[in-house]
Amino acid sequence: MEEDHLKAEDLQHKVIPIHMNANFFFERAVRSLDRFRYDKALKYFRKAVEYEPENPVNHCNMAGILSEMGDYEGSNAVLFDILEHVDASMTECYFYMANNFANMENFEEAERMLVKYLEEDPEGQFLEEAEEMMELFQSELERPPVKVNRIRSREGVMEHEQARALMEEGKFAQAAELLEQIVQEQPDFLAARNNLALAYYYMGLFRKAKATIAEVLELEEGNVHGLCNLAIFYQHEGDTISLNPLLRMLEVLVPFHREHVFKLATTMGILGKHEAAYRHFRRLLKDSELNGDPSLHHFTAVAAFNSGRFREAGQCWRKLQKLDPASDIPGFYLDQLERLDLTGKQGYELSYHYHLPFEEQLKRWEKDETGLSEEVKTNPMIRSSFFWALRYGDKATKLQVIRALGWIADEEVKETLETFLKEPDEPAELKNEALRVLAEMGLEDTSQAILEASAASSSMVAETPAAYTYQGGDTLQAVVDQALLHMDETAGREQKKHLQNLWYQFLGKLYPDKPIIRHTEGWSAALEYLTSKQHGGSVTYQEVAQRYGISPSTVSRYAKRIDSVCSLKEEKDDMFCPFTENV
Repeated sequence: MEEDHLKAEDLQHKVIPIHMNANFFFERAVRSLDRFRYDKALKYFRKAVEYEPENPVNHCNMAGILSEMGDYEGSNAVLFDILEHVDASMTECYFYMANNFANMENFEEAERMLVKYLEEDPEGQFLEEAEEMMELFQSELERPPVKVNRIRSREGVMEHEQARALMEEGKFAQAAELLEQIVQEQPDFLAARNNLALAYYYMGLFRKAKATIAEVLELEEGNVHGLCNLAIFYQHEGDTISLNPLLRMLEVLVPFHREHVFKLATTMGILGKHEAAYRHFRRLLKDSELNGDPSLHHFTAVAAFNSGRFREAGQCWRKLQKLDPASDIPGFYLDQLERLDLTGKQGYELSYHYHLPFEEQLKRWEKDETGLSEEVKTNPMIRSSFFWALRYGDKATKLQVIRALGWIADEEVKETLETFLKEPDEPAELKNEALRVLAEMGLEDTSQAILEASAASSSMVAETPAAYTYQGGDTLQAVVDQALLHMDETAGREQKKHLQNLWYQFLGKLYPDKPIIRHTEGWSAALEYLTSKQHGGSVTYQEVAQRYGISPSTVSRYAKRIDSVCSLKEEKDDMFCPFTENV
């Protein structure tokens, strides 16, 4: 008997407990759907709702299954409940209810729900389908359609389309200017806000991009585009604490609308969740209207490759060759697929951009300048990669990019190169090449003035430290020297360079006035604190103060003084990197 008891105890210790939560039942519901077991799927979705009653996605999934099973009244009851008690901003529920009423042949009520959808939905994701349904109801009811007071999603549509066209051409600054105007006039135009965030992101204005996404999610907590962008931004910052719960939520999301599926697929790819990306891209390929899109086959191939599905990747690129025989992209990647052995493939990850890798573009540009320049003009992803390389590439790459930009020669290039001329740390050789390109664009006088003003400003800042002295006869350079001596040992070369530039920037903006130097340690500690924060560090006033033997309040006081002069919160983020978006 005692032996049986011990066996039972051993068995109990070997049992792996099952954690029941909404995700657990969601996964089982999806598996049941794959087997067309709608009754089981409904059961599991209902359990997911019990565990997360505040999550509208769970309710929508349940409504969708009920509709698939022909229980249109039950589906509508769930959709009404979402709007009444869960999330009133989910205006797409009106569209789903219109479909359910239409399936019940209650066209009067279906029309009423459709009008409600058109007047209330800010994004218009089902706008085309809704207009087709209105024509159907007109025929069924044998009368003119009910008047729609306004189509909310179409307010500012023409301007928004113009801004999107500018983004597709890679003219992000011009697009941002137009989108800012749209958002100011129509604060609840969320599609415009999302695209404005993307424009800021591609321009390198990372803080403004993140603030814009925060505004989107404040207006609509469950906005798919906003949530996906926020996840990218968290990854960009290295903020895994904020990213991980958001990522778990996105991983179980099954969007209804194909634009949301595409957005989610690209986001999962960017975040390194290639299995999820592959699943969503495969779902899109099953749509007959999308199956002929060459870029979709490339995205699916990349997701397959990055998740170890090399045979499927090859199939997708071969399909792409048939769809777009003039493109070099499928041939390039199929060649790479053959060259890499199995070990190499498993340790190699491809970008989702639908263009050749940047290095390969430059190689081909050297052979055929005209051909590549035309592609750069029309492909915003290539254009943004050029702007990114001009900012972060090595000297040789930057020189090639400047020459390549000369073939585009549009307003965006002009603004980019003029900004480049103002950079104090760029070599004279590169600035002279940028000046030559701008001269060919007929902008020599303006560009020369910018270059001379930049040189004068740099000269002034360089001379400033030697011109000032403080008690003890030491120069202001001692502030930098002391900071470099005490800096945290984890600080890299770029951070140290940033610290020196920040100090000279501070002195240059004060000139001809000068700061009163009583505590060298206070200024040095403030410089270290600010540059550490700019580079994503989690340093505190207390930690810095201990190294310099001063109080935290002293560090804070001097840091605020430097920040007030240099306006660090308005600086462009220096970690910008472009990513694929469905704009």
